[in-house]
Amino acid sequence: MVDVPEWVKPVMKQILIFAILVALLCCVAVPAGAVLQEVTVKGSIATISQTTNTMTIENPLQYGCKYSSTGTADCTFKPMDKSALTGTVPDPAAFTLFKTGDTVVATSIGGAGETWVTIGKVYGPRPNEEYVNSLVGDFSTIPSPFVGDYSLLATTMPDCSQCTGSTCVASSSDVKIRSGSLSVADKNLKPGESFTYNGRNDGSSITVTFVSGQATSETCAGSTGVVGPQAISDYVVTVVPPIGYEQVNIRTATTTRPDEAITLIASATTEAGSTGVTDGTTPSPTKSGSLPVAVIGALGVLALAGSRLKR
Repeated sequence: MVDVPEWVKPVMKQILIFAILVALLCCVAVPAGAVLQEVTVKGSIATISQTTNTMTIENPLQYGCKYSSTGTADCTFKPMDKSALTGTVPDPAAFTLFKTGDTVVATSIGGAGETWVTIGKVYGPRPNEEYVNSLVGDFSTIPSPFVGDYSLLATTMPDCSQCTGSTCVASSSDVKIRSGSLSVADKNLKPGESFTYNGRNDGSSITVTFVSGQATSETCAGSTGVVGPQAISDYVVTVVPPIGYEQVNIRTATTTRPDEAITLIASATTEAGSTGVTDGTTPSPTKSGSLPVAVIGALGVLALAGSRLKR
């Protein structure tokens, strides 16, 4: 046995205490579910095959952010060194909602391609307006907003009798729909259930279906904070844009076409109507409602102007 000088013993004791503290801090800092790498890209669908259950995106642009010294984020899509990415689709609805040539934003888990966990169809009348109007998978993994100023928040509830490591089968999902800055609908959905919100007076609507999913096991009794993959869920989301969305701002304020002026006024006018929430597995018809007072007034002005021109 090696004799340790007396003056070394206090130093060794301090080193041991420091090592224990570092180990404890590491335990606290590591979350219960370690996040697998998520890669978000944008590009055109080159092929989508129901036979192989895969989709290929050509000329993909990868999403990433750079942060300044003040913490401001500059997030953009930039070209990758790959000409194409292929992965399995998250839901069979992809073969109905998407087709070859569509521009999509998609997120894969565990690396680039191989397993798509989210696919959203990019929609917008101009290149700098890129919104999503159809989506399959986990909407929380993509940065692109939904068309019509809609947004979604979801919290999945675990079935604690069906857990593996850091995740459990989700028994339900609490889905919140926001219109702009307002929360307009909240529904707890079980797997396979859906609901539609169409409470705005602009012809728009959003339908959300919770297909299936996972929830973190953290809240389950006896959870030991096992490190593992993040919880991923499968939703199908479709959005009907507001009436006249594609015509908004295509001309200056001094509009020269009366029919276009009416479209602009109608599309810019929204009112908070009823809750507009409909249960079911398919979207309900959008609300037509009566014309807003502003539109009726505009029609009167245009009719008067037309009659004067004929004189």
